Amino acid sequence: MNGIDVLKRFGFQIDKEPKSIYPFSPVYRITDKGKELIVKRTQNPIEEARKLVNYTTYLKNNGIKVVIPVDIQMDNPQDIGEETYVVYPFIEGTTYRGTDNQIFDAGKLLGQIHQLSLEDNKYELEEYDVYDFNNEEIEESVQAIEEFAKKVNHRIDGILLKEKLLQIVTQQEELKIVGLPNVATPHDYKANNLIYSPKPYLIDPDNAKWIPRIFDLALVLLLFHNELSTAPDEIFTPNQWELFLSGYKESVSLTDLEKSYWQKSIEHVFLDEVMWLMAEFEEDWDNPSQLKLFDSLIDLVFDSSKYKLN
Repeated sequence: MNGIDVLKRFGFQIDKEPKSIYPFSPVYRITDKGKELIVKRTQNPIEEARKLVNYTTYLKNNGIKVVIPVDIQMDNPQDIGEETYVVYPFIEGTTYRGTDNQIFDAGKLLGQIHQLSLEDNKYELEEYDVYDFNNEEIEESVQAIEEFAKKVNHRIDGILLKEKLLQIVTQQEELKIVGLPNVATPHDYKANNLIYSPKPYLIDPDNAKWIPRIFDLALVLLLFHNELSTAPDEIFTPNQWELFLSGYKESVSLTDLEKSYWQKSIEHVFLDEVMWLMAEFEEDWDNPSQLKLFDSLIDLVFDSSKYKLN
């Protein structure tokens, strides 16, 4: 489906094929009746997209700065061909640059979002259930990582990495059954999904899930700086992490159970999110900034002792 046809389905008339402002999927910025808008493909099928709208509208109505679909004459979101598209407002502002204020405010916003989560999955968001990694997947992924690293003359100790990841696999069932508190959350809470105007505004809530709360926090620690050129090319420093948490804890008190499973949660989310990132996207290995981020991620999975929840 070309961009012109997508925009016409929402009632927007253009003569020239629009260019996506995002390299990995269709995201079009347009002007309609003096308003700046974003038309984007969402990964959610239409029924899930509608559940997301209900959830994000709830957040918006409770003071959270998050985009929700704009009110237009056409259905929004809607199925177009075999894909689902949505029209959001374009949010003016600046991108994250790793300043202390930006880090604190990002933590504060996530804390406010988690604090608003209800005790049950009222909005029927997708429930996290990724506890089925196996040894064969680990071996294949580490082999791919070693091959990518070798091509760019980057040193990775594949033997130690594989040993560590195989050990993490054995922890999955324990994490699944231990009863970690779940929250409704936009998930994928990363710097590239925030615009500062000047406080952070969440511009991509499309990955919302019902997920253990500390898994969501672990993803922040691991990948908050991923895929954004203006962000530092490594994970948070321990001091930056403490700053993020200080904003977060203004709204949330973590349980003793969560604190006791924090390290294992970091390791599990590495398995789920980072291993895949390193093993599936060879082009990332040609980017020196991404290599530096990968190195800091590997260091973290071996020793997360400086990154506590206390």
